Amino acid sequence: MSHRKQRSAFDQVSEVDRRRIVAYRECVLTFREIGSRVGRNQTTAMRICDCWMQEGTTDRRGRSPPPQCTTSREDRQIVRMEVTDHSVTSRTVAQHIESVTHHSVSARTIRHRLQQSGLSARRPLLGLPLTPNHRRLRHQWCDERRMWAVEWKEVVFTDKSRICLQHHDGWIRVWRHRGEQMLNRYVMHRHTGPAPGIMEPVALPNLQGLATTIFLQDNKRPHVAHIVQRFFVNHQIELLPWPAHSSDLSTIENMCSMVGQRLTHITPPAATPDQLWQHLEAAWSAVPQEHIQSLFESLPRRVTAVSSNNGGYSGY
Repeated sequence: MSHRKQRSAFDQVSEVDRRRIVAYRECVLTFREIGSRVGRNQTTAMRICDCWMQEGTTDRRGRSPPPQCTTSREDRQIVRMEVTDHSVTSRTVAQHIESVTHHSVSARTIRHRLQQSGLSARRPLLGLPLTPNHRRLRHQWCDERRMWAVEWKEVVFTDKSRICLQHHDGWIRVWRHRGEQMLNRYVMHRHTGPAPGIMEPVALPNLQGLATTIFLQDNKRPHVAHIVQRFFVNHQIELLPWPAHSSDLSTIENMCSMVGQRLTHITPPAATPDQLWQHLEAAWSAVPQEHIQSLFESLPRRVTAVSSNNGGYSGY
């Protein structure tokens, strides 16, 4: 039995059994006999009796905590470095502390000190950079629509997404031997020119078929061109003003993500644009209607979140 297991068995003996073991020993019983009477092994009985002879007590001895390899001042410096630069790694902090104190500190110790201070490593939120002007316009836009409820049902969300045949998410891996990275069968070919794909211009017929519609598009340069703006005026299409860098306020972004995930699960992959269009329709139809409804219901919460964050990120 290892020392750790022996120590665990020693600590688990109740106080009543400890006193019985000592009493049996005073009656000149062997450790084997004592162990059989109390249901313990003879090594545990011997350790309890030795504790009684040396310390005059059978109480469990408290374990002393492991020695602290960093001082309280160093602990504060560790937290300060992480708070100053949230992306600094624990290994970098350990190297800095070691260069200052001249004694080895592991990255695991750094992570433990940060956890003791209430910090936890989390995946960062991805978002577009927001300038003070972006935040001001986002805040103003959300304040003007804070009371919207049924109005969101009139908004048609759109986004320009090109679905291509030669597309992957960057996580494809190949199994090969060392030195075979240049072989053609292990190379993922990337087209530099336009790849075959689909992009269906059906927005205008759908908009004209709706009774009341507010059209929403982002502020990409092709969308704000004068010829495009005149097109909307000539066809009497009402536009919803849109603040820059506000993809977290548009539900179409979440919808495209769900469709894209389902599109990658359709096998075999499309070989022609016509097959790709069929797969896209199947992936779009596979999104449950309750998921789409939940996206619309999240709009007031998104607006409130941006307003509460003074135009900052909403978390969506």
